[in-house]
Amino acid sequence: MDNEEVYIQVDKLQSFMKDVFMGLGYPEDEAQVSADVLIESDLRGIPSHGVQRLKYYYVRVKSGQHLTDKYEVIKNNDATAVIDGHHGNGHYISYKAMNMAIKKAKKYGIGMVVVRNSTHYGIAGYYPLMAIKEGCLGITGTNARPAVVPTFGVEPMYGTNPLTFGFPTNEEFPFVLDCATSIIQRGKVEIAAREEEPLTEGVVIDRETGKSRIDAEQLLKDFVAKKAALLPLGGAGEELAGYKGYGYATVVEILSAALQDGIYLKDLSGFDEKGNEAHFRVGHFFIAIDPEFFMGLDIFKKIAGNICRGLRNSEKAPDAIRIYTAGEKEYEAEKEIRKKGVPINKSIQEDLIIMRNELELTGYAFEFE
Repeated sequence: MDNEEVYIQVDKLQSFMKDVFMGLGYPEDEAQVSADVLIESDLRGIPSHGVQRLKYYYVRVKSGQHLTDKYEVIKNNDATAVIDGHHGNGHYISYKAMNMAIKKAKKYGIGMVVVRNSTHYGIAGYYPLMAIKEGCLGITGTNARPAVVPTFGVEPMYGTNPLTFGFPTNEEFPFVLDCATSIIQRGKVEIAAREEEPLTEGVVIDRETGKSRIDAEQLLKDFVAKKAALLPLGGAGEELAGYKGYGYATVVEILSAALQDGIYLKDLSGFDEKGNEAHFRVGHFFIAIDPEFFMGLDIFKKIAGNICRGLRNSEKAPDAIRIYTAGEKEYEAEKEIRKKGVPINKSIQEDLIIMRNELELTGYAFEFE
């Protein structure tokens, strides 16, 4: 097991990631957004979508699967819009889409922007947080390459399909529910493989046997070969209501494809008919709601805060220390990480060094050592 870690100052790591994206050819504003999205994940204590994911984007951009400066607004109405990403930078496309939704909400009370032909957009919670900063409610979701089985199935048919909500409150932190509709995401398997740890039982299913698997390193290979898949929230079958996770995932799949005339399910595999690597062409949706068009932001924040406080102050289980509401742990994680820095294990350190060395060979000069 390799748990050797160093802590890198947040600003320095963010600048390094921006440098990597610029070294890959991203314009500075796109590079900044991508670095912001990744560091937001690390700050919120969600390493699966932070700097650990930098290598994924690095490889995809170098292979020509993630392009830059390609998005196009193909339909634009008062409260709605449709964007074709043309395989561009999913972070930047999504940033622009949520900004459009917020501006529409400020004028019409609600704004919804949908995207097709995009690429991975990072931590979903980043986009509702954008809305919250502007005094709005934010909602987003995205489909993804097939990795999850439907209830009673063993074939990966749809992605981890997060359904994410962000609400302003009158507390020090907002309510942000950012989670996949599967029990875990691929990133959690990648972390387990890096740390040479087994997975928890009941989160991954073997396609041939229909049984649970916990061997993280081999599973990363078998996911690619479609020999194993993730399970929806609730797990296999209906005993623990796996149909609920499956149902919500289907909602995300439909909203990520049907409004924008995008692709879905197995067509998102990232491979063409000959088995060659191809664009993922994922879809997203972004909704912003301005509470001033209802009973006002202050009333919304007060009641949302009262609800969260009421839940946290309710009677705890005998062995429980405290009750949390969504966004609270992330708020506390950010305070700690800003003090200590972002923990980086040896494997990620090695990846960062390789990326830096390769880009320096092309003539790119990094700002920080």
